[in-house]
Amino acid sequence: MTESSLTKTRCPSVSYRQAGPGQKGGYPSDHRLRVHEVKTMQAWQVHEYGRPGEVLKLGEIAVPTPAPHQILVRVEAIAINFNDLDGIHGRYRTVKPPLPFVPGMEVLGHVESCGEGAENWLGKRVCTIPDGAFGGYAEYAVCPTAMTFEMPGHIDVAEAASLYYPFHLASLALFERGKLQPGETALIHAAAGGVGSAAIQLAKNAGARVIVTAGSDQKLALCQELGADNLINYRTSDFADEVNVLTEGRGADIILDSVGGAVTEDSLRCLAFNGRLMILGFASGIEAEDESAITPRPLLFGNFSLCGVCHAYVDDPIEFRKLTGLNFPSHSSGVAMHEEILTLFAKKKIRAVVGQQVTFNALPDVFDAIESRTSVGRSIVVLDH
Repeated sequence: MTESSLTKTRCPSVSYRQAGPGQKGGYPSDHRLRVHEVKTMQAWQVHEYGRPGEVLKLGEIAVPTPAPHQILVRVEAIAINFNDLDGIHGRYRTVKPPLPFVPGMEVLGHVESCGEGAENWLGKRVCTIPDGAFGGYAEYAVCPTAMTFEMPGHIDVAEAASLYYPFHLASLALFERGKLQPGETALIHAAAGGVGSAAIQLAKNAGARVIVTAGSDQKLALCQELGADNLINYRTSDFADEVNVLTEGRGADIILDSVGGAVTEDSLRCLAFNGRLMILGFASGIEAEDESAITPRPLLFGNFSLCGVCHAYVDDPIEFRKLTGLNFPSHSSGVAMHEEILTLFAKKKIRAVVGQQVTFNALPDVFDAIESRTSVGRSIVVLDH
């Protein structure tokens, strides 16, 4: 890999320094930074869809260039997201990535270069999502500023990489969309995963009763450590029947469903009057065309709310809705949520759950546990530049 000077930034130059305790990334207040031109980088690419261990190939590709309102991040760590797995298999729910492509939708790192309008990000340590939710399995990634948040430099790399997506999505589902109130009952599916483990802690901090489902005693033990009140092994019990017994027939006020398929259908059997079923994802792997439709009629007779929850931020939500018909929250609302999450973390009210941590060269190895449903918490890949 050759080094000279990273282009496409108007910002002045100074050198890196390490972060001290309490410092946000350890950079000078004027955010100037000396950068090096790196024309190529190592990246994991997919040239054909399939199992990660078979189709992920490490190679040298060009370093991307940030466009206006984008940043170039020197990746410190990658958090594996279940959406990455869908993309690698070619079953992505929205836009199937064209081949070849670099997967990866969650990265932690330092901003080394910026496009026009993003100069204030230069030099900061950030957690972010690459452009299009792809491109993170690499030494550098281009990311939109609307999906970018500061991460204090004193937080351990694996924890810092774990705090963004799952806690933002869980908070969006529980509070912004789900309007969870103290004393209500929350049922959290796939509770030992990244989003589930975050949701347990946030719901308990909000004064809710938390019932969880998971597929092993080991996973349920983790959920109990995080504060879950009632534990259900979905492999040995009918979770809907169990929830109805635990709530004396009332059902759960809010259900977080990131699994889909039969779990969604069975969740309706234990959803309270005026309950909210929050759809966060489809980890069951069922293809979109094979999903059973929930038509308006059951919604009418069920007296419950079905709520989609999508994690994405935009600079101008109104203009974005006019163009796409989609409602995404503003980046400023995400900043407020992010600050609250960091405050809870600093007070030790929540913690990041890191289940496995590997080096960049061993990245495909993390998928064995993910695909076999034995992983817990986040799977983190740490880079050593």
